[in-house]
Order: sequence, then structure tokens, then C-alpha cells
Amino acid sequence: MSLRSKTLATWLALTGGSLGLHRLYMFGFKDKLAWLHPLPTLAGYYGLQRMELLGQDDRLAWLLIPLLGLMLAQAMLQAIVYGLTSDEKWDARYNGGKASAPSGWAAIIAVVLSLLLGASALMATIAFGSQRFFESQVEAAQELSQ
Repeated sequence: MSLRSKTLATWLALTGGSLGLHRLYMFGFKDKLAWLHPLPTLAGYYGLQRMELLGQDDRLAWLLIPLLGLMLAQAMLQAIVYGLTSDEKWDARYNGGKASAPSGWAAIIAVVLSLLLGASALMATIAFGSQRFFESQVEAAQELSQ
């Protein structure tokens, strides 16, 4: 088993974590969770494409788009966890106690970017989902009153 780089794992989670690239790097191609990441990510992206094409009234789109936001947020959280793990804990957990290269500033920069992108994705997902939920409630109340 080769040594796993904390910096590389953090950047993979930041750039391709919603597709499971960080899990493929960490645990290999037999990791079942890594292969489950693309499904909700692509479904959310499909919802985004539907909304662009059909507008905001498409109910399937507003059910699928939060999947994309949640997958992005979880990937950013994983990048933050990887990046903030101490080098000693990282080596003990993923490298069998063998010392790897120190992570340095590259991992910290990835953590900062992950915090920015993850918080933005999560806030946008909550705002979008809440807006669509309350709009559907207003529509239902209007239909009942007619």
C-alpha cells in the first residue's frame, strides 16, 4: 500500500468530491460509497438543466436540485475534515503509522476554499428548498380557496 497524501486527498475532495474521487483515491475502486456519489450529483445536475430549460415551475427540478447542493456540501465537509486532521493522526489512520510528507499550506488553502464553497452550497440549498416548499404551500392554499 502506498502512502496517502493528505494534501492530495483534500484537493480531490474539494474538486471532485461530489463525484467520489477522494474516496477512490483513499479506498480504491472497490469502495461502494465512492460509486454511489455520482448518482445524486448527476441527478441534481439534471435538475439544474431541467430548470434552465423548463423554468422554475418544474417540480421535478426543484426536487432534484437540492441533491446537487447536498452532495457539494458533503464533499466540502470531507475536504475540511481531511485538511484539518493532524499529520500524525492522518498517518496513523491511512498510512499504517508510516510518516508521509507534511501537508503545509496547500491543505490549508484547500480547507479555506472548501469552507467558502461548502457554506455557499449549503445556504443556497436551504434557501432554494425552503422557497420552493413555501411557494408550493401558497399554491395549495390558493387552490383550496377557489
